[in-house]
Amino acid sequence: METVTVAEIGHKGDGVADSTAGRIFVPMSLPGEAVRIEQAGERARVIEIVTPSPDRVAPPCPHFGLCGGCSLQHWAEPAYLEFKRQTVAAAFADRGIDATVLPTVAVAPRSRRRAVIAVQRGADGRFAVGFRERLSHKVAPAAGCLVVTQAIVDAMPKLIRIADMLSVPAKGAIFTVIDTETGLDVAVAEARLPAARRQDVITAVLSLGFARFSIDGETLVEARPPQMRFGGVAVAIPAGAFVQAVASAEEALSNRVVEAVGKAKRVADLFAGSGTFTLRLARGAHVHAVESEARALDALSRAARHAQGLKPISIETRDLYRRPLMAKELAKYDAVVFDPPRDGAAPQAKELAKSAVPIIVAVSCNPATLARDARYLIDAGWRLGPVQPVDQFLWSHHVEAVAVLTKG
Repeated sequence: METVTVAEIGHKGDGVADSTAGRIFVPMSLPGEAVRIEQAGERARVIEIVTPSPDRVAPPCPHFGLCGGCSLQHWAEPAYLEFKRQTVAAAFADRGIDATVLPTVAVAPRSRRRAVIAVQRGADGRFAVGFRERLSHKVAPAAGCLVVTQAIVDAMPKLIRIADMLSVPAKGAIFTVIDTETGLDVAVAEARLPAARRQDVITAVLSLGFARFSIDGETLVEARPPQMRFGGVAVAIPAGAFVQAVASAEEALSNRVVEAVGKAKRVADLFAGSGTFTLRLARGAHVHAVESEARALDALSRAARHAQGLKPISIETRDLYRRPLMAKELAKYDAVVFDPPRDGAAPQAKELAKSAVPIIVAVSCNPATLARDARYLIDAGWRLGPVQPVDQFLWSHHVEAVAVLTKG
């Protein structure tokens, strides 16, 4: 054993310290703390917090430390939110960009409306429902989870009832649960529905009150179309759809996007999904929505047809990694918004760098790829404005951010 002093929190949420064996990661520690540890390779097992940080608080969740869903509940909110801000600033600095990063927008507990939940049978034959343990495939129970909405908390025992009728592998089944206006949308993966239990599952789902239940892409039951509102427009989302995880975070991101686009008349919304930004932008501009997932665009198209007060919206199903919009195609737009997956949008950013689009708004859940894509544009003459972090992923090391780049 030895005592080390934690220098900082790493990008995965663990403390980073120098030990006799070199750099080591210390879970559930905070900057400035003296911690007695046992080493296990690059990671440490905490024996005792010798000198606690003044920013250390009691974690509100009894599952903290076992459940891998949260890593930073023990950090007081001001310092925690500043860590998120610095995470974004450090990502840009790694690319040689001196970015102005605004204070992080906070979200409330019990506000996450989309969750990926694991259900796994234990050695005793009983199911556990929750999230994976830290650095493990084992499921930690998450009863009373303080991150997800109350409707999702209440649904967790119901997922066990469904799992008991499925063929579930040892690693467990994955339930994507979305809390919508019309009820829960539940989509199952990594499990099989035995033909003999099909009617049993349908009956159970109806009795449990889910809006929709799908397994391996097949909608088994839809009592009511799961519906969400984007900018006041009702959208019947596809099963297991990508949506912004927290409604207030979506609003903060959207407000920044709409403000940045300003009075642009023609806007391209890339990686548009089911219209989170498109439907808001269409209040003032003609929008071309591009997305690889056809079901998402179908949902957007149906919603737009029934909405009032929108400018025209055109849609295009296109894989922007394989076929980014080329510079010539981009010439007709006054502004471009892109919100890609964690890998970022390098192929598309490179094409944007060849264009003359005056306003580009980049939204990302990965500051590293956001900064990389911004670097392409800065090198081509765009100016980076203040970057807005949003704490969409409460008590984790993840952070969302919006960057606005202008040219001319």
